[in-house]
Amino acid sequence: MGRSGRPKISRELVLDAALALVDRDGIAGLSMRKLGVQLGIEAMTLYYYFPNKDAILDGLIEREAIKALNVPVGPPEEWARWLRGLAVALHEELLRHPRLLPLIATRPAMTPVSLRLVEQIVAGLCATGLSPLHAFQVLNIVTTFVVGHTLAEVGETPGHEDAAPDTAALEGTLDPLEFPFLAAAIADGLGQTEDHRSRFEFALDALFAGMAMLASQKGHDDSSD
Repeated sequence: MGRSGRPKISRELVLDAALALVDRDGIAGLSMRKLGVQLGIEAMTLYYYFPNKDAILDGLIEREAIKALNVPVGPPEEWARWLRGLAVALHEELLRHPRLLPLIATRPAMTPVSLRLVEQIVAGLCATGLSPLHAFQVLNIVTTFVVGHTLAEVGETPGHEDAAPDTAALEGTLDPLEFPFLAAAIADGLGQTEDHRSRFEFALDALFAGMAMLASQKGHDDSSD
């Protein structure tokens, strides 16, 4: 506590408050003024910790990356296991903060800390024999898929934050004679939470199976040169 009885301000405390605001009001609801009110300080005090709002947004992305993106562990042949773990961890973290999704989807992680994390992950993938370019492409494919799937799952896009992406709401309103397959899929759980989870796992299975096949094919082509 400071002498005034208020909590001592720090970069981490500012980011905590910023994330709480985004969770409550969305990215559009985050401002230096509101953040100052949230912390019980003058907005100008925030500039001692962050030069502008953009730096706070970068800080939020950096923190989410650190929480979700695991650095590779184990021998190179286990790359698929830890990369899948990365995908699952990122998905779970994004579900905890759905109103942060538009920012994650559109703003590159470019802080030094974020770039060092990406460098470590790409280095791990390169240890499996991938080139730096292909390693980065693999990481990009996985993270882009997770972000896109989670956006579709929670429906948190700018201007549509309160719109429920509920395919299951069509149940009972479709004529099964006109839409027999769609009606059957909805009756079996299309659009429900468990359906999103199973689709996520199925897509990861297909994604990694495809990448393993391509890696095997490349290895065969290289050996035949």
